[in-house]
Amino acid sequence: MTRWTMVADIERCVGCQTCTAACRHANATSPAVEWRKVLDVEAGVYPSVSRTFVPVGCQHCDDAPCTHVCPSRATYRRDDGIVVMDYDLCIGCAYCDVACPYQARFKIEAPRFAYGKSPMQNEIEREEPSRLGVAQKCTFCADRIDFGLANDLVPGIDPLATPACVNACIADALHFGDADDPSSNVSRLLREQKHFRMHEELGTDPAFYYVYDRADPPNMPTPAPAAVAVPAVAPGQIRTRGVEPVHQKHWDWKAAGNFMCGGAGAGLFAFASLTAPGGVAPVASALAACALVALGLFLVLLKIGRPWRSLNVFRQPRRSWMAREAWVALAFFPLAAFALWSQARLAMLAVAVLGLAFLLCQAMILNAAKGIPAWREPMIVPLIIATGLTEGGGLFMAALAVTNTSAPLSVAIVVCLLAAVRAWTWRAYVRALETKGAPIRTLTVLDGSRMWFAVLGFALPLALIVGGLLIPAGAAILFALGGLSAFAAGAALKLMLVTRAAFNQGFALPHVPRRGVGGADRAIKPGWSLP
Repeated sequence: MTRWTMVADIERCVGCQTCTAACRHANATSPAVEWRKVLDVEAGVYPSVSRTFVPVGCQHCDDAPCTHVCPSRATYRRDDGIVVMDYDLCIGCAYCDVACPYQARFKIEAPRFAYGKSPMQNEIEREEPSRLGVAQKCTFCADRIDFGLANDLVPGIDPLATPACVNACIADALHFGDADDPSSNVSRLLREQKHFRMHEELGTDPAFYYVYDRADPPNMPTPAPAAVAVPAVAPGQIRTRGVEPVHQKHWDWKAAGNFMCGGAGAGLFAFASLTAPGGVAPVASALAACALVALGLFLVLLKIGRPWRSLNVFRQPRRSWMAREAWVALAFFPLAAFALWSQARLAMLAVAVLGLAFLLCQAMILNAAKGIPAWREPMIVPLIIATGLTEGGGLFMAALAVTNTSAPLSVAIVVCLLAAVRAWTWRAYVRALETKGAPIRTLTVLDGSRMWFAVLGFALPLALIVGGLLIPAGAAILFALGGLSAFAAGAALKLMLVTRAAFNQGFALPHVPRRGVGGADRAIKPGWSLP
């Protein structure tokens, strides 16, 4: 087998950005895009300061999260390990962007040129309209590799068969070759040098290695580290750019709207299906549930970069939760129409099951996004499900209160229980992030949400429902307000999780080169609550 691999020597890299310029020239990328970039990591407190230059880009993972989440099969991994894009299939949903822990995905909606709106002649001639509105990424210059192999050249050795960034490196810091070949240049380098891969704890098995020191001779005990007092690099105390976690760029309020409307609609239909058919409230609630789910999907259609390709979302249901959501929705609406027309109890229950499946898909869509620590936490799955059911129950209770001037005690009790379960899962979710570590700014957003969510999502609905039970004359308005409060809290929570708390993984260095007394070999993980 062949696995093309890149090795960056961070002892040699001088941060000249020549690889960035070479990549941009070879691939005609926009000035807004950097398939290959170099981080300038400066950390510590004088005189113990370290400065390390770190080339980053697509890591061409063996278990690449982007290939799992892509609903259209536009992102796929070749047999030689290179992860590539089919720009003609991509719908521009940016799911791969939030799934990538290496910030290696880019999406631009309109042409951008070096001098603003005045393109140079070479930019006009090399403009790639197929990359607009879709995801794009480094390909390890796969076209050069394929050309070289077809002409008996050796990638990583012969320049015509080697990625442009490697050819351009003035410090001989970038190397490329076949890691499965023990005699290759990269295999020898990895045997001779200590090395690491970024974010290995995520299990992506990247094909991008960083070497930082000469390996110890065989059978030689590792020397104890020198007793040098080096201040710890406090999270957030780092002078750098682009290293700490930043908020994801592409999933905005429209993406959040799908989770807000779809989850509430799924929960609402589940409640409507459990009541006696034919009533005004159940029928109106079921229609409203379908409208909410449809509105959420419509908002997603407004968000994607190539909406006329939206049918491609059905192409990969075996791997992508987004594709599974689309298939569930495809079955949900016609069966819901039949159930509402026939008022058949079994049909209503079948639609409710599909609605719950839709809700599960939404929870798993977030959980599969490995690039966003606040989403990949497993506790987000029960949180999203509990939130959707609570929202649906709150809306159904409000509908009963409006149409019947009250609400059955059983519905009120269930809504209270669901609100309590949601509050518990919310606390467990935040506690899990605090225990395992998360971006500091994510935890700051979540911490700022504790009070209002506890009041709006649990205390207020509970107080209003109890008030409705104790004051029959005002039961209708109190039950309606209690249900709407339970719904509003869940919608606000999802909006916050998507548009405010979704900071990405950032970058981290388990090791940095030893350079004199400054910058002892220590880990750097800026912007995180735990190292």
